[in-house]
Amino acid sequence: MLKAPAGTTLAFDFGEVRIGVAQGDAELGMAHPLATVTGSSNEAKFDAIAKLVKEWQPLQLVVGLPTHTDGTEHELTRLSRKFGRRLQGRFHLPVYWVDERMSSLYAESLLAEAQVFGRKQKAVLDQVAAQAVLQGFFEGGAAEYFNGREAENDE
Repeated sequence: MLKAPAGTTLAFDFGEVRIGVAQGDAELGMAHPLATVTGSSNEAKFDAIAKLVKEWQPLQLVVGLPTHTDGTEHELTRLSRKFGRRLQGRFHLPVYWVDERMSSLYAESLLAEAQVFGRKQKAVLDQVAAQAVLQGFFEGGAAEYFNGREAENDE
């Protein structure tokens, strides 16, 4: 596992429709839900992400890497890696991938505990899932890393 470096970090729970975003710093070891990015096109989504990157000035980015519960990969795994590589190419920041198998379940239970249900839950679920991904990065490190120079072996 790759340890989380110090500095501001933005994390993403990638989805084809919505992308949850969280922010935190490894020195504090705390992640916070930040935003849910939506848009009619990938360019609109990346423009919204660019505003967050400009505002928070992260030193690295984290992307949740979804797999089946047994760890095998599926189509969303491939799309999440592609999303991470696009982030790196656009913002020139290192990207870490973190196992996100339990992030949505964690987010749902956290929101249920806070008595957030229905439409209110849907509005923040992706952000809280990104928070879970980032907290996992702070506590356990990353499964994969990409800085734009390493060979891509998942195509």
